[in-house]
Amino acid sequence: MNAIRFSKMHGIGNDYVYIDADAERVEDPAALARAVSDRHTAIGGDGVILVSRAQAGCAADARMRIFNADGSEAQMCGNGLRCVAKFVVDRGLSTSNPLRVETGRGVLPVRWWRGADGSVSEAEVEMGAPMLSAADVGVRWPGVSDGDRLVGVRFDQAMWREAIAAHSERVGCHAEADLSWWSASCTEPTATLVSMGNPHIVFWCRDPEKIPLERVGAAIECHAFFPQRINVHFVVVGARDHLRMRTWERGSGITLACGTGASAVLVAGVLEGRCARAADIDLPGGRLRIAWERDEGFVRMRGPATHAFDGVWGGALEMCRGG
Repeated sequence: MNAIRFSKMHGIGNDYVYIDADAERVEDPAALARAVSDRHTAIGGDGVILVSRAQAGCAADARMRIFNADGSEAQMCGNGLRCVAKFVVDRGLSTSNPLRVETGRGVLPVRWWRGADGSVSEAEVEMGAPMLSAADVGVRWPGVSDGDRLVGVRFDQAMWREAIAAHSERVGCHAEADLSWWSASCTEPTATLVSMGNPHIVFWCRDPEKIPLERVGAAIECHAFFPQRINVHFVVVGARDHLRMRTWERGSGITLACGTGASAVLVAGVLEGRCARAADIDLPGGRLRIAWERDEGFVRMRGPATHAFDGVWGGALEMCRGG
C-alpha cells in the first residue's frame, strides 16, 4: 500500500490517528483503522479520524469521518472533534472560529483557543441536542414503544446475569456469571439511555473502579436489546456539579475518555435529578466541562486537544483484511 502521513492526537487520552484525507490516499479506511489501532504492533489508538474538505453543498469548514479500532464507522466523537479543530487550524486549513465541522451527527460548531505556543490547546464543542426516544437510541427494549424515553428503567441483577451469560456463550466461554462486583460497586438496578448521535447507556454506582469493565461492558455492548451495539458508562455522583465515570466504548473497548459519553451522562443525570445542568466530569484521562442549559438545547463540551506526534504509516493491510 501507499505510505500515509498521519498525526497522533488525543483529547484527555481518547486517542486517534488523524489523516488529511485530501492529501493522502486512503482506499479502505476500515481496514486501515484495524491495522493502525493495535497498541502492540502498530501506532495504537481508539481508531482513525479522516479530516477533509466538507462535501459539496455542505456549509462547513471541514469534514470528519471516524472509524473505530474494529473498523466500524461511528457517527460522532466529541474528543475527536476537538482534535479535528486543532488539526485544521494548526495546519492553516481554516481559521474560522467557531469552526464548523461536518460530522455524522450534522454540522457542529467548535470554538477554539490557542495556547502559549500559538497552537490550539482547548476547544468547546456544541454536541447537538440529545435524542431520547427508544427509536433515536436504536434499542429494542421489551414493553417499550419507539417514542418512549428510557429514563431510570429497570436493569437488575437478573438482567445482568442474563446479559453476561449470553455474552459468554457468544465468545465460547460458559462460565457462570459472577455478580460479586454488583454489591462491591453498589450498582443501582436501573439505567438511562441517551443518543448523542451515537447510543449510550448510563448506570449509576458508588465505585466505578470496582466494575470489571472488560467483561460487563462487552456484555452490554452486544446485548440483544441493542442491535446497533451501544456505549456503556458507569458513573458516581460526587456532588451535583462533579461526576466521575468509566467507559466501555462501542467498537473500541475500554477508553480513557468519551466526549459523547460524558455528554450523555450529564443529560442522564439531569433527567434523573442527580446533577446540575453544568458539571465537571472526571474520566480516567482527565476532566471535561459539560453543560446542558435547557431541555431542547445543545449540550456543550469543553476540554483540551493535544498533539502527540507525526509519522508515516507504511504497513500492509493484508494482516487485517476479512473483517
